[in-house]
Amino acid sequence: MRSLRRMIYLKIARMSRGSNTPVPSIISYETKIKGDILGGDTIHIDGRLEGNIMCNEVIIGTRGYILGDIKAKSLSVYGTVNGAIDTESLFVAKNARLIGNSVYTKIALEPGAYVEGSCIPRTKASAAKTEPETKPANPEMKIAK
Repeated sequence: MRSLRRMIYLKIARMSRGSNTPVPSIISYETKIKGDILGGDTIHIDGRLEGNIMCNEVIIGTRGYILGDIKAKSLSVYGTVNGAIDTESLFVAKNARLIGNSVYTKIALEPGAYVEGSCIPRTKASAAKTEPETKPANPEMKIAK
């Protein structure tokens, strides 16, 4: 029954997005991954990931747990994220836990969401960035200009 529901979901996703658009990647509950996820359109995580994510859209399900940094255009958190976040659109649900600093353009927090860390709007974050250091870590090295 479970595989039939998944098949139907994937078929509906393909039909609604068009044939050339990829289907979301789903990491199901009780799946544990150690490593980074780079690229992809949409990733839905209900399992545990110890690593960084960089893609277009990330959805952390109610049972999902991420230990690592996330860089995405859109991030929806219903589970737990422990790491730094860089996103355009951030949504944190009422039962979610967000531990770490986040930089965002738009944010939505439901009442009851647990947030531990700094939430910095992108305009302030870009103003807070400093010029890179011109001194090399090794004084014998010279910087080529």
